[in-house]
Amino acid sequence: MTAQQTVTLNNGVEMPLLGFGVFQVPDAAECERVVSEALEAGYRLIDTAAAYGNEEAVGRAIAASGIARDEIFVTTKLWIQDAGEKAARAAFETSLAKLGLDRLDLYLIHQPFNDYYGSWRAMEQLLAEGLVRAIGVSNFYPERLVDLALNASIVPAVNQVELHPFFQQADALATMNKLGVAPQAWGPFAEGQHGIFTHPVLTRIGEAHGVTAAQVALRWNIQRGVSVLPKSVTSERIKANADVWAFELSASEMDEVAALDLGRSEIIDHSSPNTVEMLNGMRIHD
Repeated sequence: MTAQQTVTLNNGVEMPLLGFGVFQVPDAAECERVVSEALEAGYRLIDTAAAYGNEEAVGRAIAASGIARDEIFVTTKLWIQDAGEKAARAAFETSLAKLGLDRLDLYLIHQPFNDYYGSWRAMEQLLAEGLVRAIGVSNFYPERLVDLALNASIVPAVNQVELHPFFQQADALATMNKLGVAPQAWGPFAEGQHGIFTHPVLTRIGEAHGVTAAQVALRWNIQRGVSVLPKSVTSERIKANADVWAFELSASEMDEVAALDLGRSEIIDHSSPNTVEMLNGMRIHD
């Protein structure tokens, strides 16, 4: 596999542009298997979250890989239930123990709700203590990201949001660029919507390069400077999704993919009161 590219975060830390996500892989044995296969396929960023319920399985796969710890970039996330300065510290320590690690590479606030200012203060302290190499946020819309950046001591290094050909968020990316926040894509395959794996535009572009529509979708985001987190439980696709470095989309091909933008999410709307109520109601522990 061609060597991976990285992005330099605003504190100088190097983060891979390609990672492996484990959202919706709650079964421990399956999660351990796919993370092991991802590491064998060359992924060096593993993204999990306390809310995914699989941190222990991710930790076992990392430990069994035989790969040096400093070669693997590990991310997990703080859930809404554990927001606040004191609770966030305890939640971090729980996640670290479940992962079996002595430090994290990236710790994110999973959702922009509850006392995320208190959480951020705790995370700034974790950074100062060297327990995490970088801190960031997830699902922060531009106005929330700007507000946090203006009122915190440390600007988030990463904002992990929904980014794919059908929801491209150009304005949000512009805001992140202005603030020096690295964008990272969850759901880079739009959770399978719009027939993305067989979409005629993506398929045609892929055929020109001898790659799949999925690889085109990933490469398109990477060429926009977006770190991507593809998820799959299929061995063949895990390997294929890692192979996005040996081809490059032309300017016209990038424009063709850009034309697919619907300008809205069809997965989740974080500005909806119903969504806010639903997410705040999710409990991941007693």
